[in-house]
Amino acid sequence: MKKKLVFLLVSAITFLQAQDIKIACVGNSITVYHGTYPTLDVNSYPAQLRILMGDGYDVQNFGVSGRTLLKNGDYPIWEEDAFTGALGFNPDIVTIMLGTNDSKPQNWDPYGESEFYTDYVAMIDTFRTLVSGPQIYTCIPPPAFSGEYSIRDSVIFNSIVPKIQQAAGDMETELIDFYTFFSDKGYMFYDGIHPTYEGNWEFAKEFYEEITGNTVKKIKPILDLIIIDSRLW
Repeated sequence: MKKKLVFLLVSAITFLQAQDIKIACVGNSITVYHGTYPTLDVNSYPAQLRILMGDGYDVQNFGVSGRTLLKNGDYPIWEEDAFTGALGFNPDIVTIMLGTNDSKPQNWDPYGESEFYTDYVAMIDTFRTLVSGPQIYTCIPPPAFSGEYSIRDSVIFNSIVPKIQQAAGDMETELIDFYTFFSDKGYMFYDGIHPTYEGNWEFAKEFYEEITGNTVKKIKPILDLIIIDSRLW
């Protein structure tokens, strides 16, 4: 009987050790890249991070284009299947990169100053209620190098960045500053807002280094994969 119990215990430990570490990437169109959730995200930064992390990790893309962190924003991520999916995924690690769309006048001007910080804290708290107890990385979004889509870099820099920093500090989460990292890399954003595939590799590299503590000395982007299928796009 004792031998059987020991065998079962060892088997359970082996099973647990064999489970992939799950990483949920939550964000907007900068995260989802092309397509919609669930996405065929060949060149998105979650896809490239998946390649870098390798065996033992399950990296999933929960980005949705145009979404806000603000619950009262025009298109809040809170109401999306992707957000529900991220929670149901029970991740071990969560990356949150939102705020770019919150800078739009219809979102920030009536709600941002009073609600962005509390909504950010609420999102962190929501993920912390999961049984997986994920490690959370709050991410400062990159600069807006153009005014496309009514996105305002001045609001991102002067208002959104400090509030994300405050939320990360108060909630004791990891903080990744992509605003500073990309401040001199506007050429990596094809419309001033969305990254090229080279830009996505840079996102992936920074996430990889932050999560693992290892350094990626060189990364080579894979070729674009073109899929013509009306069911996917």
